[in-house]
Amino acid sequence: MDFEIPDELYYTPDDEWVLAEDDAVTLGVTDFAQQQLGDIVYVELPTVGDQLESGAAFGVIESVKAVSDLSTPIAGEVVAINDELVDQPEIINEECYGAGWIIKIKPADPEEIESLLDADGYRKIVSKRSV
Repeated sequence: MDFEIPDELYYTPDDEWVLAEDDAVTLGVTDFAQQQLGDIVYVELPTVGDQLESGAAFGVIESVKAVSDLSTPIAGEVVAINDELVDQPEIINEECYGAGWIIKIKPADPEEIESLLDADGYRKIVSKRSV
């Protein structure tokens, strides 16, 4: 199976990607995750202003194969949600690292991102699972 793992992003062992921006981080699911899920048919999103704890579930992603919780690797406040996913959840399948982003969080502790995996670390985890 061939999947994309951009070098400039951070990753979680739970197949989520994190893009560190100026004062917020953007979260989504990886190419590996969306391929494993198959056709995504529903995404449940949090509300802007929600306070999230690190590791807490903030929503649900549902595909024709499975239902999975979405959890945040970083504590903070939800500052944006991708409203387009409500009517077009398949955007995640089409462009998981771009238009398929899920939420943006203002981190409570920006240093927390340093505990995430880099692209090489995530590749090692995924390569063991995709054998």
